[in-house]
Amino acid sequence: MTSSALAVPAFRRLWIAGLVSDAGDWLMFIALPLVVLQLTGSALGTSFAFLLELAPPVLIAPLAGRVADRLPRRLVMVVAMLAQACSLLPLLAVHDRSDLPILYGVIVAHASFAAFFEPAKNAMLPALVGPGRAVSANALVGLNNDLGRLAGGPLGGVLLAVAGLSGVVLVDIATYLVAASLVATLPRERARPAVRPAGRPKSGPAVRAPIVVAFVAAVAQGLFLLLFVFFVTDILGGAAADVGVLRGVQAVGAIAAGVVLGMLGARLDIVRLTIAGSIVFTVLTALTWNLSFLTHAMPVYVVLFAIIGAPGVLLGAGLTSLLQQASDDSRRGSAFAAFGLAQAIGQALGLLAGGLLQSVSGTLPLLEAQAGTYAVAAMLALILLRTTGRRQNASRSASPVSATSRSSSTGGIA
Repeated sequence: MTSSALAVPAFRRLWIAGLVSDAGDWLMFIALPLVVLQLTGSALGTSFAFLLELAPPVLIAPLAGRVADRLPRRLVMVVAMLAQACSLLPLLAVHDRSDLPILYGVIVAHASFAAFFEPAKNAMLPALVGPGRAVSANALVGLNNDLGRLAGGPLGGVLLAVAGLSGVVLVDIATYLVAASLVATLPRERARPAVRPAGRPKSGPAVRAPIVVAFVAAVAQGLFLLLFVFFVTDILGGAAADVGVLRGVQAVGAIAAGVVLGMLGARLDIVRLTIAGSIVFTVLTALTWNLSFLTHAMPVYVVLFAIIGAPGVLLGAGLTSLLQQASDDSRRGSAFAAFGLAQAIGQALGLLAGGLLQSVSGTLPLLEAQAGTYAVAAMLALILLRTTGRRQNASRSASPVSATSRSSSTGGIA
């Protein structure tokens, strides 16, 4: 039996749906910061837009987790995508600075529906493909995101320049409709065990470890989201198209890593790969920022951003897989809601720090701090993930349960 999740027909449909919607999302992800920057002309205005996007996951996380655990996850995903498509329509009325409230309202609404989609998707994957293919499935989900980035990233800046924000909106809406129709064809889930009254994920070390690492990494990601545009335009002297190109080429290394993980899946030690991904990502991040003291040649940064996508996939897919393994199916939605909550709070802290300090300290000093934050995440991964991995292995060795039940348990850690 192949360890690739692509051997499962239902997952192939989900994968294609993700590829289509992710390509549309990357169009918007590149276009919106540029539009906000054009309308506000300030880092704080751009930071505020990102913070609005992070507010719904923080406020809705408990509800989103319960919804993902109590309702059919396929239904939750379809309704969320259709709602996201509808939420984009008001952007067609955004033309100048006076329309900023409309843009901000759309950001909040769109992020609110996404807060329901992600826990349902991540919680459904192990049941859809089986525990043995969960690592492969997570890697392939990351792969289609990066394929979407490769297409949507560069196209986002170009489409914004050619067709304006309205063109980007209409294309993104179309991708949501196509994706929702594909997800609707997924098989019905088997009945899940009743959710315990508390409705909360397990709080043992195996659950907490990936959430803590993800939180610290998200702080660094929040700094990056805001400062990246300033790094390209102010430090490197690039244009809007260069912003899209550099974001898009990150998919090159990510695709290579995603293919390897997607094909090999369960044959790999996910704890070691996650730790290695965090360390390599930190080193490449620091190298990228400090190389700007020597050269501003855009081809050099195209290569660096292409390479850095690979360890990013190892880190992201690894943390997701570890959390899936550590949480039981009846409360996995709540576990991923907590995971998303930690990421949202972390990104919010990074965005706030970047927005408040960029005009005072400048871009490069903050980017150095961003690389240092990734270093902290790598150290936490090295300590926490190795420790919980050893505990799980020791517990499994002492437990008489079957191999099948082990693959979906937390190894005896309560």
